[in-house]
Amino acid sequence: MKTLHSYVVRFDSGFAPNPFFGFCTLATCKPSIRQHAAIGDWVVGTGSNRKGVRRGGHLVHAMRVQEALTFSEYWNDPRFSGKKPNLRSSYRKACGDNIYNPDPGNGSWSQLNSYHSTAEGKPLQKHINRDTSVNRVLVSSEFIYFGAEGPLIPVEFRDAGLVHSGVGRKKVSDQNTIEGFEIWLADLGVQGYQGRPYDMIEEARRRK
Repeated sequence: MKTLHSYVVRFDSGFAPNPFFGFCTLATCKPSIRQHAAIGDWVVGTGSNRKGVRRGGHLVHAMRVQEALTFSEYWNDPRFSGKKPNLRSSYRKACGDNIYNPDPGNGSWSQLNSYHSTAEGKPLQKHINRDTSVNRVLVSSEFIYFGAEGPLIPVEFRDAGLVHSGVGRKKVSDQNTIEGFEIWLADLGVQGYQGRPYDMIEEARRRK
């Protein structure tokens, strides 16, 4: 049976998840979801209701897990080379999540300059520890990403507990709820990247 893992995307930057370059990937943050989500499961991120955002109950993204890679596999796979970040390039390149290159010789990790580095561009150990505590990257080409421009999830799914609140994750195993959610997603009539991350919109506003 498939499971749906729901969580609140507190910081919607395009980094976690990363919906660019043809794949939605979850390579950082959310170690519990990265550890437990099985192939065929859904990972659903909903909007934050924090002050200034107020997107609670809206769909940020939904991805059906198709692959689970180690960090080494992710790093070396040419399909995901575009997800190696360059903070001096475009927004899409800046928020790349392919940031960890394990050193098999000593068991340490190198971290590219990224959204999980220090302001000076140096590795940030607290993020390294948390991200690499689960050596698993979730990958999907079957996804919808709306960012800050997603629809409100219907009340029947919210009432069924599909929308989580607070930290952590909500595990939904009722097959009728999941199947109904899949039908709703299909009826939206779109797939892939559809809307901008919240932070991308805010950056565009600041530049005006």
